[in-house]
Amino acid sequence: EVQLVESGGGLVQAGGSLRLSCAASGFTVDDYAMGWFRQVPGKEREGVSCISNTDGSTYYREPVKGRFTISKDNAKNTVYLQMNSLKPEDTAVYYCNRGGILGYWGQGTQVTVSL
Repeated sequence: EVQLVESGGGLVQAGGSLRLSCAASGFTVDDYAMGWFRQVPGKEREGVSCISNTDGSTYYREPVKGRFTISKDNAKNTVYLQMNSLKPEDTAVYYCNRGGILGYWGQGTQVTVSL
């Protein structure tokens, strides 16, 4: 059974940092492209970042470029999202994903950035 479990969210002041973790089970993260999405109440879920399983290339949504870094630890079967220089507009529930919109999702972790 495929499972994705996010952790690492919380409340942080603007300019601070958080590292989100996504512990995967039921498959090997090295075999799949993995991504992070986020959602604010009343808005659609949006892709934040993803990492390829073929060449390790990464993608970042424009507002987070230079501030967020996606990575994975194959030994721990875990995907990370390092978030630096956080802004209030980064406040959202962050979800780990395998397979895009129709794929697998974690339960989400709340990130709140205060002024």
